[in-house]
Amino acid sequence: MRDYTNFYINGAWVKPLKANPMPVINPATEQAVGSISIGTAADANLAVMAARKAFAAQSVMPVVQRQELLQSIIAVYKKRMDDVAIAVSEEMGAPLEKLAKRAQAPAGLGHFIVASKVLAEFEFERMQKTTRIVREPVGVCALITPWNWPMNQMTCKIAPALATGCTMVLKPSELAPLSAYILAEILHEAGVPAGVFNLVNGDGPGVGAALSSHPEVDMVSFTGSTRAGVLISKAAAETIKKVALELGGKSANIITEDADLAAAVKHGVMSMMNNTGQSCNAPSRMLVPAGKLAQAEAIAAEVVAKIKVGDPAAADTTMGPLANGMQFERVQKMIARGVEEGAKVVAGGVGRPADLAHGFFAKPTIFSNVNNQMDIARQEIFGPVLCMIPYTSIAQAVSIANDTPYGLSGYVYAATPAAAGVIAAQLRTGNVHLNGAGGDPSAPFGGYKQSGLGREWGALGFEEFLETKAVFNPPAPVPAAA
Repeated sequence: MRDYTNFYINGAWVKPLKANPMPVINPATEQAVGSISIGTAADANLAVMAARKAFAAQSVMPVVQRQELLQSIIAVYKKRMDDVAIAVSEEMGAPLEKLAKRAQAPAGLGHFIVASKVLAEFEFERMQKTTRIVREPVGVCALITPWNWPMNQMTCKIAPALATGCTMVLKPSELAPLSAYILAEILHEAGVPAGVFNLVNGDGPGVGAALSSHPEVDMVSFTGSTRAGVLISKAAAETIKKVALELGGKSANIITEDADLAAAVKHGVMSMMNNTGQSCNAPSRMLVPAGKLAQAEAIAAEVVAKIKVGDPAAADTTMGPLANGMQFERVQKMIARGVEEGAKVVAGGVGRPADLAHGFFAKPTIFSNVNNQMDIARQEIFGPVLCMIPYTSIAQAVSIANDTPYGLSGYVYAATPAAAGVIAAQLRTGNVHLNGAGGDPSAPFGGYKQSGLGREWGALGFEEFLETKAVFNPPAPVPAAA
């Protein structure tokens, strides 16, 4: 049983100002595996003021020292990789061998490595004629992160914040807080100066709202639901903070008439079901040529049949539970809604898999004959639920793909990457994957429309943590006439 009830403020582990313990539930067993404290606005204030005090020195730390700090973090993180993976698996149910160790934990390390590489070449200062243009750290940053890819989403904010000279307060999800505690231990051991990084656990209405509205916070970086992003934006507006938002998605996956259908459908299904469907950029709407829909259904059903849902600690498990009870209930309601709306159930359906009596496990579910006006096609379900939508022309497919309030990611599978690229140019999304291509942690990640504001990852991820100053020099004196 992990006792993670202290907060990390000003370089030390401290007790909350008011005791308010909360159990951390393992979603596979529905049993407590640890305990944290739910903080208050007063706890958040202590952390913010520690970050404010530390900013004076951190903001002028030479780049070479920031680089050394990132390298120290990378070295310590590598030593703690298994600890991180185990914590992630316990807190949100990622299969330990096939996801937590292979992707969830390494993603966090990857962002520190990328930040180090970007920092080595980043231009913080340049001359434009006689004007010096300077990029300076934005200040104290509030980092608010979700439970689905905890290490990825914490470190893609922390790494650039450290690299650019900012100080910060992290509020991880109270539903998946274990890995954040280990990350704080990593940063402490690596020598991050006191007050530069602070950790306060809590919920959105308490700590999240306090951070978003705090007058000493200069920037808020949030990953989570669009609804919460709106609330954070309103809270930040009172003091005109800089806000970066990575929000929801309902990404379309267009499979063309001339694509390798078996490869495209298999990749689309497995990408959707990865992390139990709990990825904001998941390809949740598969657009298939109408004449090939029946064939695509059969392929999808075959793929789903091979998915092993079960204990995240078991080596052969490929899909774990949904991350928490609230999400389990939401996904079950949305699956039931799909049935009510008349979508064809190709695989899965309501309820747990037959061999699992407890835990927040859902059946990997495929709906077909979906139209884009159904709730299951418009709402972000955030679970292992794929909607197959038929189309009759590429123009119609693009129209369906763009007919959503979201614009985070898109997928196109065509005969060639070049042909897929022509379609990608028509999609109103921040990312597009062509013919099964994966992501790139050095490339910008973020979305259009209600999927957010700003970009994370790589060099563009640095921009969110910087302000721009123009320093005007007088013109050079004109030489005196001879």
